[in-house]
Amino acid sequence: MPVGHHTLVRLGGIPAVGLFVVCLFAFVAETQLSQYVQADLGFRQPYLIFYIVHSSFAVLFPLHLLYLCIVSQLSVRSLWNSVIFAAHNHLAPKTISSAATEHSFPTRKFSGLLAFLTTCMTLPGLLWFIAVTLAPVTDVTALWNTNAFFAYVFSVLLSGGKWDPGRLVAVVIATAGVLAVVYGGSTSSDDASGGTHELLNAKTAGRRGAPLVGDLLTLIASIIYGAYQVLYKIYAALPDDPEAQTDALYSPVASDASAVDDIEDRAENVLLIQEDIVHPLPFGLYPNFLTSAIGICTLLVLWIPVPILDALDIEPFEMPSTVLTYGVICGIALTGAVFNAGFMVLLGAWGPIVTSVGSLLTIVLVFMSDALFGGAVETVTFWSILGCGSIIAAFAILAYDLMRGR
Repeated sequence: MPVGHHTLVRLGGIPAVGLFVVCLFAFVAETQLSQYVQADLGFRQPYLIFYIVHSSFAVLFPLHLLYLCIVSQLSVRSLWNSVIFAAHNHLAPKTISSAATEHSFPTRKFSGLLAFLTTCMTLPGLLWFIAVTLAPVTDVTALWNTNAFFAYVFSVLLSGGKWDPGRLVAVVIATAGVLAVVYGGSTSSDDASGGTHELLNAKTAGRRGAPLVGDLLTLIASIIYGAYQVLYKIYAALPDDPEAQTDALYSPVASDASAVDDIEDRAENVLLIQEDIVHPLPFGLYPNFLTSAIGICTLLVLWIPVPILDALDIEPFEMPSTVLTYGVICGIALTGAVFNAGFMVLLGAWGPIVTSVGSLLTIVLVFMSDALFGGAVETVTFWSILGCGSIIAAFAILAYDLMRGR
């Protein structure tokens, strides 16, 4: 088989590489739209926007099902049964049967997994929201993006593996690159730290009085997020995903070799339909199922702080006043859903280390976007360019390491 095909197999195929590119640009779009709605349109409701974006995850799985039904001959019923069968087999493999019913589905285990995923996706974000009111945005940015380093640490500790010098060097280079971008630009304005922070910066300017507390909260958020990436890979993602087979963190739940095709066939997404069960699942379907479940949980539970924040006058509730504001918020929700859904898929495909370092490329794109389109040319310095180059180099090292199948 050609070397290029083996490379695509290890990278999860063309869909994973393409999804990664889409995720990068979706994050940049989300960042710029968030800055625009806060700074230019004056709609400063950070928690409400956070709630809307995370609730919008709920539509991902239905849209994915609709797409598959249109472009393939698969039915909604067969796809749904396949996802439930895969979840059952992953959570409780000893109780699975070819005719698994709703009564035998491990509801308690799935509810616990869903609660864990929702908490781990929500808590770091909320801590970040609090931290930017207490500490300088540059500090919050730098500390938050150390989650790539913590993801590597947890991947070694939780998997019982050995420290890989190449990966460790790459993660350290990426982290140093973030520090260079954040602190290497112009210090005349907090805008040098990137458009992402404008979401709260305009509202919280002048209220920072406990930078140490803010830094500690950000560090805790970064540690939690780094651990979440690793734990998702080990416990939530399917170990028999076609794009996940080469990762050392995995030991498949099912040991029946006849249930698994060879890696080349899996990477080409050859679908086997037996007894209304599709195996392997279409690319990204199971992660989108989990992401939609997180969105539903968010929609049903996380509205509770909205009236509380309003009553305490921390974030007085208000609705958008113009059609443009509604449109921009919809754009934020769309791009946020695309980025987070893609991130969940790539965690299963590439693992937490490559994905977390790869996500740091968004810093490079946001930096370029601010410099080219945001009028922040003064942020372009030797250190910021060196930092962007370091992040790109670190990701290239890890991508090459992944392509070699290490």
